[in-house]
Amino acid sequence: MRQGERPGSDGEHLVQQRLGTTERANRFYGDQVLDHLNERMREFVTRQEMFFLSTADRHGDCDASFRAGPAGFVQVLDERTLAYPEYRGNGVMASVGNMSENPRLGLLMVDFTRNRIGLHINGRARVVMDEEMRASHPGLPVDPVPGRRAQLWVMVGIEEAYIHCSKHIPHLQKVPAQQRGARAWGTDDYKRKGGDFFGAAEEAPERAPFRRAERKDEHPWDEGHQAVGDAAAYGGAPVEARFAALDESSADDSSADASFSASFDAALGASVGARGEAGRTQGPDSFAAELNGAFLDRVERVLARAQPRRSTEGDPEFRGWFG
Repeated sequence: MRQGERPGSDGEHLVQQRLGTTERANRFYGDQVLDHLNERMREFVTRQEMFFLSTADRHGDCDASFRAGPAGFVQVLDERTLAYPEYRGNGVMASVGNMSENPRLGLLMVDFTRNRIGLHINGRARVVMDEEMRASHPGLPVDPVPGRRAQLWVMVGIEEAYIHCSKHIPHLQKVPAQQRGARAWGTDDYKRKGGDFFGAAEEAPERAPFRRAERKDEHPWDEGHQAVGDAAAYGGAPVEARFAALDESSADDSSADASFSASFDAALGASVGARGEAGRTQGPDSFAAELNGAFLDRVERVLARAQPRRSTEGDPEFRGWFG
């Protein structure tokens, strides 16, 4: 499989290369990753009653959500397009809001009760109003339950579709309908929606106002990442300094992969030399963990630099969905 034809992200390809899984990944790409839904996938989609949804805004801040409906609520329009309805919710519109800035999304459908298998679908979203959707697709069913009447539809242009293996999927049984009771589709009833199950509202008067972390180094795990680059661990020269060339080379996408490999190999050689062969022999697991930590941290920095944050105001790709 040639480099330019491989599915997946640049980041996963770099990590595969450094961790030695490229050959195994290529077998999976070649055998399982499609750019469309084949017949079995289409049949699988039409009988699902739920899926998990991932989106991110233009800064890369992520959101994971859940969608559910009767079997068939996800419509397969053709082998490269599906659509699902957005029902009335809490009004936050987090997922659709992200799509308005960044149309990339990922869906994960898992069959827990019958086949114990999953299907990943990655692609690009376009959001349309219900009336617009029905004008272009008049055969769409009208749901008899008011709480399941679509306000919006998300159309997904499929770019990747592939299996999620069954080995860790639990086998569940559906509760009979007479034991489930009526679902509160579209309700605004506080208790029927779950109330204050996690106690967040109860704590509201006592907690400080919500504040989003603005810089990467404000996240608690960064202290550990910074420790990887401590000079003492690598004979007087921090690992970060040995990756400095990447900050310049990452601006050139065509050379980023080769530069990354060269810089990493140089860092490996320099670090081994600084610690000494005896040190490496005495603590290979610790050494590998430290160096892998530095590598993965650098992957994040390179990719962030390659995809800088930008405003989407006025960008026609993300405007005009709502008339």
